[in-house]
This record gives sequence, structure tokens and C-alpha cells, in this order.
Amino acid sequence: MKITSVRPWLIKSDASYWGEFLFVEVTTDEGVSGWGEITTTTRLANRALCTILRQIGAAVTGEDPARIEYLWHKIFRSFTYMGSRGAAVECVSAIDIALWDIRGKVLGKPIYELLGGPVRDEIALYTHPNQAKFTSNEAVIREIRDIVESGHTALKFDPFPHQGRTADGQAREQRDGYLDGSMTRKDEREAAELTALIRETAGPDVDILIDAHGRFDVPTAIRLCRSLEEAGQIDWFEEPCPPESLNALRQVREKVSAAISWGERGHTKWDFVPVLENRLADYIMPDVTWTGGITELKKISALCEAYYIPVSPHDAAGPINVVAGAQVMMTVPNFYKLETSEWNLGKYDHLIDRPLDVSNGSLKLTPKPGLGVEMNRDYLQNHEIELD
Repeated sequence: MKITSVRPWLIKSDASYWGEFLFVEVTTDEGVSGWGEITTTTRLANRALCTILRQIGAAVTGEDPARIEYLWHKIFRSFTYMGSRGAAVECVSAIDIALWDIRGKVLGKPIYELLGGPVRDEIALYTHPNQAKFTSNEAVIREIRDIVESGHTALKFDPFPHQGRTADGQAREQRDGYLDGSMTRKDEREAAELTALIRETAGPDVDILIDAHGRFDVPTAIRLCRSLEEAGQIDWFEEPCPPESLNALRQVREKVSAAISWGERGHTKWDFVPVLENRLADYIMPDVTWTGGITELKKISALCEAYYIPVSPHDAAGPINVVAGAQVMMTVPNFYKLETSEWNLGKYDHLIDRPLDVSNGSLKLTPKPGLGVEMNRDYLQNHEIELD
């Protein structure tokens, strides 16, 4: 069997927060194909990745898709002198996932059977409320109650006003990106009030997870975390500072009581080693579509196991992200929960051949070979974004 193509599919979809998904299909000369994904958080990045993927496709055409580890390194090392993180390893991730999908289909086994077999029967999830619905306290309460009643025992949200305002009342030009790292006292109070309301509504038995999206400088992150610890008894504080500085992360960790979560912007096992060695996080949350694929997520999980640190894969994309992360977590002892971007995953039904089996806050994987899902090719063809 030989690889015949690597094809990016950039798809317009209302199911994506970003308005589009980026899937990757690897085809072979024996008619078996596999699916991967690397949806990123900007349209600019998605289009750049499509260009890189086409070049990688030419480089791996004719290779044996069963040589997954070899192909991981062949692609990864091709970018060594321009920087092998970011776009390079995200392309590796998508192709790696697709190769594992092919391998499972060829052998007639789900991927988790090829990674050592399952250590659990289903995958516990944590999820997000739809904060666009947070138009009043009553609306917040309805959304949180719906999540709790669905059986989820953990939920994550970003309580901080994304635009925010400066001290003189002017709108700030930022959303999730780092601008100056600060936040007004008024916005801080609003964040604490929202967190307190969600904790009160969810009750004491639901984990409340806070995502700061790496937006804050050290003193602001410390102050915000302490405020939310008091207001909502939070269970983790995620990415308090921009991920480029582990020294900043260390300073925050030394001054707060809440558990620290880190890792969605960590690329490859090498990014996670200093975090583990220096005890900078209580939870590690790699994204299978960004950090190096199934191959690398399994290795990162083993590193974390040596430190007794739970792994909780990140998700901000589509159904391939969810099922690929779940395939690995079926085999990982030190697993916390798998993230899903919304609690009702029916939004993916039009993209795949069958709905994901989610009930009582858990995902049950099908025993079908490979990833266990196929993309809806008719939908992809009808909603593909054409690039020059």
C-alpha cells in the first residue's frame, strides 16, 4: 500500500465557532483513506496550513502509510531549520491521525486496540456553556442547568469580558489575544459575579474550570485567580499568562491556590518536559490536532503518567478532534476528562456518517475500525471553500 495524496478540505460550517473546519484526507492506492483535522483559530492560519499540506503531500506520496513513526519524523524534521513547532507540527498532527485511521481500517481494529487496548469503557467529558446565551442571570442559570441535567460533571468557561474597556471607558482592541495583559476592576467584578452565579447554579459536585486564554500579565493573573477562587471555588485556572513564558507561569503558580492547567498551545513532548520537570501545572491539556497527532499525544500522556499528572485533551474544533483524542484516552490511565466545545454534539451530525454516542456526560466509541467515523463527503464537496 502506498500513499497517493494528502488533501486538505477547508469547509464552511456553522458548527464551527470560527465558521470553518480544516480536515485532511490521506488516500492510498488500495482505496483505503484516513481522516485528520487541524482546524485553527484564524482563517489566515487555516489557509496557510492548506498550502503547507499540499507541499507535504508531494513529499510523502509513494510512502507506506503503515510507517507512522517514520513519516512523523520525516515531516517534522523537514521543518527543523525554520522552526518545527506551530504550523509544521500541526500539519504532522493531521496526517498522523489520518495514518492511524488507515492503519486501523487495514487491520480491522479501532485505534485504541492498536495503542495497548482500553483501560475504560467510555470517555468522560467536560464541556462549555454557550456564552452567547448569557444575556441575563436567568439565561445563565438556564444554560448551566441544561448542562448539569445532561449528566456532565465539569464545565469550562471564560468569565472575562473579551473586549473589555480601559479605565476611561474606551473599548479595548482585543479578544483572546494578549494586548497589555490587564483588566479593569469593573470587568474583574463582573467575572467574579458570573463565576459565583455559575457555581451556585451548578452546585458543589460539578467541577468549575476557568479558561483565561493566556491573556494576562503576572499580577493581573494572580489577582483574577484569587478572586475566582473566593467567588466560585474554581477547580482549575487555565493558561493564566501567554504560553511563551514559563517563568510567568511559575510566578502565578507560586501565588495562587487553584490548580493550574496548561498545554493547548504546547507542541510535541519537548514543550511539555520543562512544565513537568518544574512542576508548573496540575493538569496537562494537549490538543491532538495541534501537538503532534495520536502518536505524540500517547507519548505526552506517558510523560505525564510518570509525574502522576492527569491528561485532559483540548478541543476547539470538529468531530475528528474529539474522536482522535478519545481513541488515545481509552488507553491512558492518568486521564481526567476530554474537552468538547459544546455540550450538545449533535452539531456535528451533518459532518459525519453517524452521530457521536454521547450520554450522561460521556462518549462511547464505536468498535468500528480506525477512528470509527467517516466524513460526509457530499457535505464536504458542497461546502468546500475554494482557494486560489
